[in-house]
Amino acid sequence: MTSSDRSQTVDVQRTYEVRTYGCQMNVHDSERLSGLLEDAGYVRAPEGSDGDADVVVFNTCAVRENADNKLYGNLGRLAPKKTTRPGMQIAVGGCLAQKDRDTIVKKAPWVDVVFGTHNIGKLPVLLERARVQEEAQIEIAESLEAFPSTLPTRRESAYAAWVSISVGCNNTCTFCIVPALRGKEEDRRPGDILAEIEALVAEGVSEITLLGQNVNAYGSDLGDREAFSKLLRACGEIEGLERVRFTSPHPRDFTDDVIAAMAETPNVMPQLHMPLQSGSDTILRAMRRSYRQERFLGIIEKVRAAIPHAAISTDIIVGFPGETEEDFEQTMHTVREARFANAFTFQYSKRPGTPAAEMDGQIPKEVVQARYERLVALQEEISWEENKKQVGRTLEVMVAEGEGRKDGSTHRLSGRAPDNRLVHFTKPEQEVRPGDVVTVEITYAAPHHLLAEGPTTSVRRTRAGDAWEKRTAAAAAKPAGVLLGLPKIGVPEPLPTADAPACGSH
Repeated sequence: MTSSDRSQTVDVQRTYEVRTYGCQMNVHDSERLSGLLEDAGYVRAPEGSDGDADVVVFNTCAVRENADNKLYGNLGRLAPKKTTRPGMQIAVGGCLAQKDRDTIVKKAPWVDVVFGTHNIGKLPVLLERARVQEEAQIEIAESLEAFPSTLPTRRESAYAAWVSISVGCNNTCTFCIVPALRGKEEDRRPGDILAEIEALVAEGVSEITLLGQNVNAYGSDLGDREAFSKLLRACGEIEGLERVRFTSPHPRDFTDDVIAAMAETPNVMPQLHMPLQSGSDTILRAMRRSYRQERFLGIIEKVRAAIPHAAISTDIIVGFPGETEEDFEQTMHTVREARFANAFTFQYSKRPGTPAAEMDGQIPKEVVQARYERLVALQEEISWEENKKQVGRTLEVMVAEGEGRKDGSTHRLSGRAPDNRLVHFTKPEQEVRPGDVVTVEITYAAPHHLLAEGPTTSVRRTRAGDAWEKRTAAAAAKPAGVLLGLPKIGVPEPLPTADAPACGSH
């Protein structure tokens, strides 16, 4: 998008709403879409608008079997609103838009704009063109037009941020359509990444999550096999950056230099999300995963030797085509051996356009469900046992916003330990803000969280807390929200949700 395109603004202040489906990459893109719209003069619609905005943008996912049904159902619910709201516009972007293209407007002719994963920067221009020409604008680029981090962004957090280091993926996993929709891996220059992180830290951010479709393959596009470990070490040199995380790596590319960098860089957190997918070598081969059970467990063993308190999580797919009871038992065995802090488990569902969707040996739903329940029960038991080992430990917890749904009734606050475990702690007498750091002793463990029921040992007010306070005051003065300039990235989710593996669950 040219500078003249970027400078297009709407005639009057119009509201927008962005609805996001899918993985962290989509969340990251939605932050950019919001920033682009605000840069063009739109203002964010109040919470709970539910389609009452002047512009509604759907940022779609294509990895779930019913993704298209969900989209068209939501579009159908907006059709009556559009007929009664002159000037309302609807835009559809993301992976499903990249995949379905013309189909969207044929099925939902009231849609004004369809754009793809490679040209999100064109959204304001396409909306204006659709308004002026009074016809739908469909523009799908086949390759990346501008790296997303060059675009303005409305970042949701003052203290934590995504930083994208690459886009695209070079893998060919048979269950995943994402490489076909987001393209081959393209890496950012290390200097650009570090400059963005330094700018974020200057604004008060104290935690960043490095984001990539296959994050530890970073460097393959640059011709440097150790580029990712070098990047982690460089993050350790940035003053004021307290916590560094990354997601999601691939076992194939997880090398010893990365483990060493994690262990030797103090602000790289003792946490690793390492997708397993299956513990069966037969199924891993059918998935076109380039590692086997022994290799995976070997990585886990090396990480634990170098970082004893590391919390390791994973993604697992149950019921992949051809999975026998013996194959499933190999997954159960791997889970027992790896002792994950938690696991995001998914029942296999056909993803249209993937090789796996056409494979023989599709497993009956009831068999998949039964295996899934056995796996979840085993992992719950392990998660609880691993969390109980945290009781008695004194941890530094970064206070979070919106992590504890019951905090109001329990008079507690919530935050994340260095290893990313969720901690609920007794509210101290001293004022504590999101982004501040408290020291607490863990007194109780549940499968999915820890409790610190005693008094807080210490409270450390931080620049991140100052930034949150300043931003909150600004938001109160201007309810629609403010665009805080470049660069801005969305607050990281700790891990993918159960509905949203990291773009195909790498």
